[in-house]
Amino acid sequence: MLDPVTFAVLGAGHGGQALAGYLALKGFPVRLFNRTPERLRPIQLLGGIQVEGEVSGFAPIPVATSDIREAIAGTQVIMVVLPATGHRDIAERLSPYLEDGQMIVLNPGRTGGALEVRQVLRETSCTKDVLIAEAQTFLFASRISGPAQVRIFRVKNSIPVAALPAYETVRVVQTLRVALPQFVPEDSILKTSFNNIGAVFHPTITILNAARIESTHGEFDYYIEGVTPSVALVLEEVDRERVKVAEALGVRAITAREWLYSAYDVSGRNLFEAIQNNAGYQGIRAPSTIFHRYITEDVPTSLVPIASLGKMLGVPTPTIDSLIHLASVLHGKDYWREGRTVEKLGLQGLSVKDIHELVVTGGK
Repeated sequence: MLDPVTFAVLGAGHGGQALAGYLALKGFPVRLFNRTPERLRPIQLLGGIQVEGEVSGFAPIPVATSDIREAIAGTQVIMVVLPATGHRDIAERLSPYLEDGQMIVLNPGRTGGALEVRQVLRETSCTKDVLIAEAQTFLFASRISGPAQVRIFRVKNSIPVAALPAYETVRVVQTLRVALPQFVPEDSILKTSFNNIGAVFHPTITILNAARIESTHGEFDYYIEGVTPSVALVLEEVDRERVKVAEALGVRAITAREWLYSAYDVSGRNLFEAIQNNAGYQGIRAPSTIFHRYITEDVPTSLVPIASLGKMLGVPTPTIDSLIHLASVLHGKDYWREGRTVEKLGLQGLSVKDIHELVVTGGK
């Protein structure tokens, strides 16, 4: 029999703990890395993670470390489960220790994640033969429920993933599906980036519920109660602008309603009904503060690259632009300056043909 695929999971937040626990429960060797050691201590003390919810059991994690070299040495697949604002930093940390043949998978890449990691590895003169891939969304709806304890509310049905270069996608998916059959091949990272539904849902719901979040400290169901018919109208407009920018790139992006059907088997006459019909969203509470990754991550790494590409391609994105502006006001930051613009992704001045060639060949 072939040896099992070995995984390094980078990030010990709710997603990283859920993924590491899930893989360990399925019998795959897993190493868990976190940039700060404090979150790892309960896991080190107990020797693993207690997983609850749709999947349950005690998952042994023999290596939980803040030493990235120890975490990735000899592993085949490096699963990055961090806020996308950490992709540049983690790529810089990985660069000196990568090994030929390893796969870096961003879970998810948000918009332009694989391109950003590629840029960092080039900037740091990494010469190792590694593949970079990004998932369209994260595999689970999950939350930390205690020290070394995570709840998986739902395992999604289908997670599209694409590699950079695109012709390596099949190899990446074949490797991942040994442990995670939910992963399916997508045409290219342009598809995974523009089918990033978090770009639609997270900033909009959080910004439009800012008063409720502050007054209740997030004591309400984020999707079920936070999305009213009026909020859903704004969501639909953000979704329309995202799809239009993708069209200008020659990419057919799925709508938010189509994504809900694909990921959760739910439908509705409009986006509001589809969200309300999603049992997977039941019990997911709102963030306790507006200073949350739904803005700090999804605005600079999702909305900004979509709007920036829209400007380069001549596609107006007034609703998205407004959300970026409001987020900047709320947080006292300039998310336009901090975000993934076409300049930072190495796309400035490229034609649509040039961008597609880069995605297919990896820029080789």
